[in-house]
Amino acid sequence: MMTGRLADKAAIVVGAGQTPGETIGNGRATALLFAREGARVMLVDRRLDSAQETAEMIKAEGGESFAFEADVTREDDCRALSAACVEQYGRIDVLQNNVGIGGGDAGPTRLTEETWDRIMDTNLKSVFLTCKHVLPVMREQQGGCITNISSVAAVCSVGIVAYKTSKAGVNAYTHALATGNARYGIRVNCIMPGLMNTPMAIEGISQARGIDREELIRQRDAQVPLRGKMGSGWDVAYASLFLASDEAGFITGAILPVDGGQAARIG
Repeated sequence: MMTGRLADKAAIVVGAGQTPGETIGNGRATALLFAREGARVMLVDRRLDSAQETAEMIKAEGGESFAFEADVTREDDCRALSAACVEQYGRIDVLQNNVGIGGGDAGPTRLTEETWDRIMDTNLKSVFLTCKHVLPVMREQQGGCITNISSVAAVCSVGIVAYKTSKAGVNAYTHALATGNARYGIRVNCIMPGLMNTPMAIEGISQARGIDREELIRQRDAQVPLRGKMGSGWDVAYASLFLASDEAGFITGAILPVDGGQAARIG
């Protein structure tokens, strides 16, 4: 039963579409849950058709949203999305940064400059740019919540250098924003998902590695301490809902693992 935990809040979910697949992605699950809890949701994605699919799902459940096409690695697009939310809803209460890629990543001697730049732009620069243009609105309001989606790869041992570095940068940037904007009543937190059963992870990796989908799921499940099973987009969505709600009103600068205990094994 939904209880209106985000009633009357205006929320931007960046990455509200998703890669096609059998499960739900973090961004779409978060957008749906925000709308179910009463938020008016701006659905931002580079692929407008995918964001519109999310909007139709929200409409079918009686929620309010609109889709907006933007490439968040471009400053003009980030400036425009902030302005569009204010024009539509009059304010911005929540910003959820939920884009990330890792395709083509490799070790430090095999990683290409082009792949490094693409991953850094998508995973880290985009967070900088969306926050840059939403923060002035939140500062004027004297309040707001930003949640950045990082990855447990930021703190765990992995063989993909650019992805790990970009997500560690998201953690550091979150900390900087939290300390610098607390006086404006703005809370900034970060979620580090672990191994998740989402379309981008399963369909994307199985195709890239040429491995059977079910075998990939088996391998990933086996790495998760909690019940030996990956999480889902809903796990990230519920953590995001808590951080966006007034229940988390005294929480800022937090880096929250949602990973079934992966990060707990460090050391």
